Amino acid sequence: MDKLAPCTRDLLNAQTGKLKWTELARHFARGVVVCIDTSQDLVQVAECLVHDSRETIEQLFLQGNLHRADDDDAIRWQENGAEFWAVVVAPWVLVQEVDPAGDVNAAP
Repeated sequence: MDKLAPCTRDLLNAQTGKLKWTELARHFARGVVVCIDTSQDLVQVAECLVHDSRETIEQLFLQGNLHRADDDDAIRWQENGAEFWAVVVAPWVLVQEVDPAGDVNAAP
């Protein structure tokens, strides 16, 4: 492996950005939005998906730290004009809501 090649985490981190609900809505309509709890590291969860770490993903799901976005999420996001940190791990768009009170969980 090339020593200069970036690691998966670095690539995912570089591809992480902020989105508004209006930009995310079309992905929600396609059923590809996955919500990551703010207690989790968005890039680390994305890395688990890239590497197919099924046990970790299953644990996150069972603990309620990861779920497919549903209609209740979309209604709340529409009402609040939500903003998200997001990263794509095709076919999924992983999102983490930005805390409007201070964005204490800002992505690196």
